[in-house]
Amino acid sequence: MADAPIPADDLRRPLNIANADDPDRPHLGVAGDTYTVLLSGKDTAGRYCLIDMYVPPGGGPPPHRHDFEESFTILSGAVELYFRGQTMTLHAPGTVHIPANAPHSFKNTGIEAARLLCIASPAGLEEFFAALAIPVPTRTTPPPPPDPTALAEALAKLAQLAPAYRTELL
Repeated sequence: MADAPIPADDLRRPLNIANADDPDRPHLGVAGDTYTVLLSGKDTAGRYCLIDMYVPPGGGPPPHRHDFEESFTILSGAVELYFRGQTMTLHAPGTVHIPANAPHSFKNTGIEAARLLCIASPAGLEEFFAALAIPVPTRTTPPPPPDPTALAEALAKLAQLAPAYRTELL
């Protein structure tokens, strides 16, 4: 591999500058959190996606696993991370890497919102979130709390879509 030449620059791929506060960015309300897609698989030739995550107190995904790599950098606040049966608290400025297929989840157990950057490789997580989400106007706008019927519908949609996005709910 070290002897292979570096490919030529692909001039069809533009520079991409992303600002999480840009109102034209997709701001996605998912599971009580707001996820802003900074870079999608379309921007990175499918190599990875980058998502800004605003996680209010009590927010975070349920326990799950998936067959892609995922890393989180905590920019502000803290989250409680569940990983392979162990629980630990991660504070800003920290980074954690979740290997593919490992059971995990996180929850904001604090009293202030947490902000994380999530990288998933290869890309595709952003498409899963878009399929589940309620669009919201800004990076810090939480989705409206669902009523019991809407919550049941959202959970059913999550269970239905998860396998198509290489994710298993635990």
